Amino acid sequence: MPSYDYPFNERIRTLLRLEDLFSKVLFNVEAGHEFNHHCALLSIFQILDVIDRAELKADLLQELDRQKIVMNGLLGNPSIAENVLRNVISEIETTSLALRSNAIKLGQTLRDNEWLMSIKQRAGIPGGVCEFDLPSYHFWLGLDADRRKDDFDIWLKPLLPICDGLRIILQILRGSGVTTNLVAFNGAYQQMLGGTKPAQMLRVELSDDDKCFPEVSANKYAINIRFNKLDFTERPKQCDVDVKFTLTLCNL
Repeated sequence: MPSYDYPFNERIRTLLRLEDLFSKVLFNVEAGHEFNHHCALLSIFQILDVIDRAELKADLLQELDRQKIVMNGLLGNPSIAENVLRNVISEIETTSLALRSNAIKLGQTLRDNEWLMSIKQRAGIPGGVCEFDLPSYHFWLGLDADRRKDDFDIWLKPLLPICDGLRIILQILRGSGVTTNLVAFNGAYQQMLGGTKPAQMLRVELSDDDKCFPEVSANKYAINIRFNKLDFTERPKQCDVDVKFTLTLCNL
């Protein structure tokens, strides 16, 4: 089923952006073609820009430590599979150790690489990484794919603990909510929110047969979802039929 995540705060928004960028990096590195490796490198540059603007390491460690305490408190609960729980705790401990063992600023080894930073600077210019602009980069793209993958292994090594940490946190977040089956009459749905603990993210899932997508406007007081049809010639229009969907409110 197509699913759509909507974050309620900047912290979760940053994690979702990084998740998307890491997915693109890992896919394109594995694909191996020089065009894929070019796209992977551009995504790495975007990752550096995102983590530059956030106290990401401290936030990840704080949340991982909190989740470890919660998970340890669940050990011995007969309604929870203990082997699965222990695997999650082990993942949290391994990732936290990797993050703490890196004393320098996240991504600093890449920022200290003058060759990479020269490419990053040119990459901000439309068409700025042509072979006549950066012959050394053109030469690198022409190397054997395995050689380029070895370089990516070196560049990604200090960033992978971030990837592991946000993967664990988002997995816990997505699994935290209760899913409700709902209907958006004439493509519109509204829900007032209450309670002392506001949601941090919502998930909307649709049937494969529904030819529409949700646009979400939400805060701690209310959720508004409008389901639109895609029109390639003008702005999307709201569906004029009832749309069945599932809604999950997620909270760490």
